[in-house]
Amino acid sequence: MKTKLFVITPPFTQLNTPYPATAYIKGFLNTKNIESFQADLGIDVILELFSKKGLLNLFQVSVPKLRDQVSGSDVSDNSKRIFALQDEYIRTIDSVIQFLQGKNPTLALQICQEDFLPEASRFAQLEELDWAFGTMGTQDKAKHLATLYLEDISDFIVECVDENFGFSRYAERLGRSANSFDELYDALQQQPTYIDSILISLLKAKIEAVKPTLFLISVPFPGNLYSAFRSAQWVKQNHPEIKISMGGGFPNTELRSLSDKRVFEFFDFITLDDGEVPIEELVDNLSSRAETMDEKRYKRTFLLENGEVVYKNNSLKHDYKQAYVGTPDYSDLPLDKYISVIEIVNPMHRMWSDGRWNKLTMAHGCYWGKCTFCDISLDYIKVYEPVAASLLCDRIEELIEKTGQNGFHFVDEAAPPALMRALALEILKRKLAVTWWTNIRFEKSFSKDLCLLLKASGCIAVSGGLEVASDRLLKLIDKGVTVEQVAKVTRNFTEAGIMVHAYLMYGYPTQTIQETVDSLEMVRQLFEAGVLQSGFWHQFALTAHSPVGLYPEQFGVTKKTETIGTFANNDIEYTDATGINHDKFSFGLKKSLFNFMHGICFDYELQDWFDFKIPKTKIHPDFIFDALQEQNDFNTKPNAKVVWLGGKPSAELFTKSKKGRSWEMMALTFHDKKQSFDIQTSKEEGEWLISILSKISILNAKNYTFQEVKSDFESSLEDFELFWYSKPINTLREFGLLVL
Repeated sequence: MKTKLFVITPPFTQLNTPYPATAYIKGFLNTKNIESFQADLGIDVILELFSKKGLLNLFQVSVPKLRDQVSGSDVSDNSKRIFALQDEYIRTIDSVIQFLQGKNPTLALQICQEDFLPEASRFAQLEELDWAFGTMGTQDKAKHLATLYLEDISDFIVECVDENFGFSRYAERLGRSANSFDELYDALQQQPTYIDSILISLLKAKIEAVKPTLFLISVPFPGNLYSAFRSAQWVKQNHPEIKISMGGGFPNTELRSLSDKRVFEFFDFITLDDGEVPIEELVDNLSSRAETMDEKRYKRTFLLENGEVVYKNNSLKHDYKQAYVGTPDYSDLPLDKYISVIEIVNPMHRMWSDGRWNKLTMAHGCYWGKCTFCDISLDYIKVYEPVAASLLCDRIEELIEKTGQNGFHFVDEAAPPALMRALALEILKRKLAVTWWTNIRFEKSFSKDLCLLLKASGCIAVSGGLEVASDRLLKLIDKGVTVEQVAKVTRNFTEAGIMVHAYLMYGYPTQTIQETVDSLEMVRQLFEAGVLQSGFWHQFALTAHSPVGLYPEQFGVTKKTETIGTFANNDIEYTDATGINHDKFSFGLKKSLFNFMHGICFDYELQDWFDFKIPKTKIHPDFIFDALQEQNDFNTKPNAKVVWLGGKPSAELFTKSKKGRSWEMMALTFHDKKQSFDIQTSKEEGEWLISILSKISILNAKNYTFQEVKSDFESSLEDFELFWYSKPINTLREFGLLVL
C-alpha cells in the first residue's frame, strides 16, 4: 500500500512566518520519495476568522450573549462598543489583513490618519506610546495601529465567543503542566467551540483533498495541544482508517513518561525527539505486510498494545546525520498570506512577529550543553552535530530560490562561533545577499573582527542568555561567561551594527534579594553604556530534565511533589531554600527594562521601580564602563585567519624628500560602500600590500593565516610587526581587514 502523509501545525504559533517543523519533515520525506502535503492550520484559521465573512459570523455568534440584558450586564463596555461598531470592523477587515500581508502598502497613509480604523480599549495605550513611535516610519506605525485593531477584536472574541482564544496560542492553560489528562479530556468531550468549528471545517476540506494514510501533527508548544487533540478527534471519528501520530517540542519535553491510555483514543502513535527515523518506521510499517506487533519496528514511539500504553524503541536504524535530512521544504504553505504585526515596542520581539523568515539550523543540539536550568539531558540539546558551512549555504540558496525570501532565522539553541565564522565567509564568497539572525552564548570568541565579518555577511541581530547578571550565579548556572565578558562581547556586536537582545532571569535557586538588585543594576549599566538594545526578564522555572530538576539537593531546591503524572511531566513546583517570593520583583524588573530600552530613566534610583523596600546595590556605578575600556591586544594567534573584505585599491607613486634625501612612496586609494579613503606607504610596502590584499581577499578560495601573511612579508621586507601595527594597517583594520 502506498503511504501518503499529511503533516500539520495546529493553531496557533506565529502569524508572520510558519513554524518550521513540518517543512523540516517534508524536506526529509522528499529525500525518501515519500509523498507528503503540509498545512499550517494556525494561519488558515486566522485568515478565515479575520475576514469579512468571518467577522459577520463572529458577531452573529456573539448576539445571544450581548442581546440578553441580564447576561449583557456582565459584558464589558469595551465589548459592547466593538459590537456597536461591527459594521466598521466588517468594512475594514479585508483591507487591513491585505496591508499586514504586504499587499496593500498605500493603506498605511489612511491608517495613520487615525480616522480609518474603529478603536477600542487597546488604543488607550497609544498616548503613552506616542514617544516610542515618534521615530517610526508610516508603514511601521500603521502596522502597530492595525495590530491594536486586531487585538481589540481578539479581546471581544475572548469575552463573548471563546475564552481560550489567543493569537499565538489556543487553550494554552489546558496544555501547561497538565500532569493529569482529566481537564483536557473533559474539554474534548464538550461541543466544539466557534474557533474549533472553523478549524474542523478547514481540516475536513484538506483531509478530503489530500486523502492521507498517515496524519502527522507537530505540537511545538502547550498552546498547540488542545487544537492537536481536536484535530485528531475529528479525524478519528470521521476517517478511522487514517493513522495519526503526534511529535514535536511538546511531547519531546512533556510526554516522556506518558501512561494515560485515553490519549490513544485520539492518537495511534506519539514519537519522541528527532522525527525522521520514527516517521520512516511508521511509513514502513503501514506499507509492509507485517501482521504482528513483534514484526514491526518502532523508533522512540508510544502506542497502545493489548490495552496498555507501551514505549517501543526496537528499530535497527540510527538517526540521520544532519547532512542527510534534506533542505526544509515550505511548499504547500501560503507564504504570501502570513501577516506581519508589531505588538510592542521591543526591537527583538518585533523581529519575531514582523517579516517572513526562512528557518534553518546551524547545528543539532547545543555545543555548550552545560547550563543547569536547561534540558541538557534530552537529545535535542545533548546530541550536538554541526552542519558544514558549504551545505548550509547550499540550503540557503535552495530556500531563496523556492520561497523568494532571503531572510533567515537560525533557530539554534546556541549557534557555534566557529561555524558562524565559516558560514559568514561562505556567504561572502558566494556573493549572496541575505539577512539573518540567531541565538548565541556571549563568549569571548566573538571578537570585534568576527562581529564585523558577521555583519558583512548579513547578520543583523543576535539574542543570548545573560540570565542572572551575577558572577556567582552565572558560575552556578555553569554558563561559562562573566558579566564583564558579556559587556565586552555585546559592545563588539553593537559597534559592528548588530542588535543585541539579552534573555534575563530572576528567581534562580539560592538567588538572594541583593543579587536580584545587583542584577538589575548590571542591566541598567549595560543599557546606559549602549551595548544592549533589547531584553526580556523571565522567572526561573524548574523543569524535570534539567540538572536542577534531576539533582535538586545540589541547588537548595525541594520539589513539592515527587509523583510522576500520567500525562505531561516537565514543569515542577518547588520551594527554594531562601524562601524568597521572587514573584514580587516581576513588575519592577519589567517596567525598568521597558524604560531602559528607550534610553530613559537611567538616573532613577533602583528603589523607584519597586513599591517595597529593597537594599542598595553593591555594584560600583562604573563597573560596566570600566569593563569596556579597550586594551590593545598585540598578541595575534599565528593560526588566526586574515581576510580582506574590501576591493582592489588604485595606486599612485610619488616622491618624498627630506633634508636633501628623496625616496619613492605609494598612495593607495580604496573605495568602500560609503566612502573613499587613502593610505600612504613606502613603494615596497605598498607593492606587497596590493599583492597580499589580493591573496587574502574574501573571494579567494584559500584562507591565509596570520603566520602565512607574516612569512610572505618577511620574504622580501623586514620588521613585519612594526608595519602591521602601523597607521596604514590600522586604517585598513577599520575598513575590512579582519583577523579571525
